[in-house]
Amino acid sequence: MQRKKIEFTQLAVVIALTFCTVGVYAQKSQGPAQMNIDQVDGRAGEAEGKAKEATGVILDDRNLQTEGNVQKNAGKAQKSYGDLKQDIEQGK
Repeated sequence: MQRKKIEFTQLAVVIALTFCTVGVYAQKSQGPAQMNIDQVDGRAGEAEGKAKEATGVILDDRNLQTEGNVQKNAGKAQKSYGDLKQDIEQGK
């Protein structure tokens, strides 16, 4: 019972940190240009992947950990594509 309570607490902390990370991304991006859909989806996918990966580590579930890692990296790629797309649109 004690172990499950600790795992649940760790999972709650991971989820809270994930939402904080998304908030930091949104705060940093509030500049003159708005984020395009690829940037938003990429950042959300990256955050969700990080949460899944951390949950897999906590629960010692290799499949969930791998799935989270793949989703995190796919989100990073989509975010980078969105950043590049925005730079091209802005003529940078």
